[in-house]
Parts: sequence; structure tokens; C-alpha cells
Amino acid sequence: MKTVAVVGTFDSKGQEYLFIKESIEKLGCSAFTIHSGAFEPQFLPDISNEAVASAAGYDIKTIAGKKDRAFAMEALAKGTEIIVPKLFGEGKFDGIISLGGTGGTSLATPAMRALPVGVPKVMVSTVASGDVSPYVGTKDIAMFPSIVDVAGLNSISRVVFSNAASAIVGMVRLKNELPRNANESKPLIAATMFGVTTPCVDMAKSYFEENGYEVLVFHATGTGGKTMESLIEGGFIKGVFDLTTTEWCDELFGGILNAGPNRCEAAAIKGIPTVMSVGATDMVNFGAFDALPPQTAGRNLYKHNSTTTLMRTTAEENIVLGEKLADKLNKYRKPTAMFLPLKGVSMIDAEGQPFYGPKEDSALFASIKEKTKNPNVEIIELDAHINDEIFAVAAARKLVELIESE
Repeated sequence: MKTVAVVGTFDSKGQEYLFIKESIEKLGCSAFTIHSGAFEPQFLPDISNEAVASAAGYDIKTIAGKKDRAFAMEALAKGTEIIVPKLFGEGKFDGIISLGGTGGTSLATPAMRALPVGVPKVMVSTVASGDVSPYVGTKDIAMFPSIVDVAGLNSISRVVFSNAASAIVGMVRLKNELPRNANESKPLIAATMFGVTTPCVDMAKSYFEENGYEVLVFHATGTGGKTMESLIEGGFIKGVFDLTTTEWCDELFGGILNAGPNRCEAAAIKGIPTVMSVGATDMVNFGAFDALPPQTAGRNLYKHNSTTTLMRTTAEENIVLGEKLADKLNKYRKPTAMFLPLKGVSMIDAEGQPFYGPKEDSALFASIKEKTKNPNVEIIELDAHINDEIFAVAAARKLVELIESE
């Protein structure tokens, strides 16, 4: 029988969690209950709050005795984050559900993020209709709006909670497992793409598929880069085609689509064959044209659409960018390649296009070549545009060679 973990504060919201538990059981699944509240639960759980606290090195009596809600939430969130993946690894449950306001959501979602992609996860939350990126991160958590506050049972909450229970039960019953290695399905290649590098990635994707690989394409909008890094860390990816490293422009120069300081590190740490390039590094992303920050004044700007304005990187910025990419390349312990397209790095960095900048691109290429000191990294310059077929196929072929030489 499939089992759903029900995790949350059974002291303050015992009535609501008991309703979820019973709804799951009525639908033919088992409920595995984990109490993460500071005080005595309103019903007997399978995993006590004492066990949850202990997982993070705390004593539950000490937590309760302090009567400090912030401290209790921090300690029990940490314990939940530690114990939940451990219990999943022991085969205790197949999917997980929780409910709450900002506190309950902050308590449960770190544990959900600690579970592998593909494990069903449902969070019924009062904040589900807002910006949920701090809660979801790069994992597949289904945020379910509670509509009313999670404070007792009423005609609205009963329907919402019942629907959420039905959703998680359906997920665990119909769950498809993600392949972990090439013996289970085609080996996976992760590729990064922007609209302005789409032709290259499409041609490379066709090459990979013709050679027996499946390609996961990630839109390099910050979240895409973070998600790709997470999947690499999770062991799903056989090779990385990191063609579009534009997220570094936003990270370094104040744009809105950055992927954080650890971008381009997962493959190095895991020793995954990688081909990297400088796709869309001619641009920093900002919002609507009529709401641009002061730093864009006097710069070469391009109105991509009604909500996105691009700023051309300068030669000076590209020197800094090249140093950062070289720093990441220097971390690779296995053969890796950096491809440099000498005739342009994006669709609008081409002769006659608004961001055409041979001087700016040359500064980037020179910086990468000067600062990359890793003998494992081969820097390959092609007298081609990034979206030319010759460039796409050469880069794709190189990655296949790196993978197959493992």
C-alpha cells in the first residue's frame, strides 16, 4: 500500500492534520505522521517531536521550555529537514504533504526540498498565491493555496484539504520514477538556453538525440540554472552542455535573472563531462523599459519585450566576467571544454544587430584564456557565430567524446 507522510505541527493544528490523515486513509493510502510542533500533539504520531528535535541535536523539553517561537521553529525545521529524507531513504513513505501559514510553510518545505525530484510533494499554504520561490527553491513542490487561513475546519477548508489529500494520493499511486542511470533509459544531457541561443541548442539537441542521448533544456533565467545545478548534484545528469552562461552577467552586474554564486560548480564537484560556452553573455537582464534602475542610464539598451530590457555588457565588464568563468573552469578535475564563438555570442550580437560588439567579445575571450590555468580545460576557438551549425555540432560532438571517454 502506498504511504503518504503527513508532517506538521500536530499541537497547534491537530484538528486540521487529523482531517488530512483521515482523508488520505479513506482514499486507500496509509498515512505516516511526523509531529514537528514544540508541544504535545492532539493525536499520537508515528514520529514524535522528540525524535524530530533530536535529529538536529536539540532536546524537545528545552525547546518547549524556552517558549520562544522563533527558536522552536528554527530548531524543529532543521530537525524535520534532517529526519524526513532519512525516513524516505528507509522506505517509510512515497510522498509528503503539509499545511500551514508562513510558519508552517517555512517549517515543512526545507524537508521537502531535501527529498529527490520526483517524490510527490504537496504544501497547502496561505502564501501559495504569492512569490513561492523561497519555499520551492529548485524542487518540484506543488504549492496548494489554502484560500482561507489554516485555522480550524470549515466549509471551505474541508473542501480544500480534501482536494489536497486527493492530489497527493493520486500522485503517489501514479508516480513515475526518474531514471538514475543510463541502464534505465537514455542517458541525460543538461543544456542551457536563452531565446538568443535557441538555434545552437536546437541543433546540438538533434545531434545528441541522434547519438542516443536525451536532452533536458533549461532556460537560463536564474531559476533554470539553479534547477540544472540541483539535478546535477542529484546524480541525474550524464553530461552538461552549458552553452548559455548569461546568468553570470546578472549575478555580477545587477541583473534580475541571476542563478547565485555557485552556478557552474555542480558538474565540477561531481566530475560530470562538460562543454561550456559564453552564450548570451552580451546582455544583462532588467525589467520593463520604463522602470529601469539608474545604473542603466547611458548604456546600450534593447527592449526585448514589454517586461524585459537588455543591457549590453561592456569590455570592462567582460574582463570581470571572463575572470569569473575562468575561476569556475579552474575547479574542474576532469577533461572539460570551453568553446568560444569568435563571430558573436548571441542572436543580437552579430553584424548589423544591436549588440554587435567585437571589442567587447574579444575582451571576454582574452580574459577567459588568460585566467584559465586548469590543464583539464581545453579552450576551443571557432571562427563562427554561436548559432552557426558548425559551432553547434562541434560543441555537441566534443561533449559526446568527453562522455564516451569516461
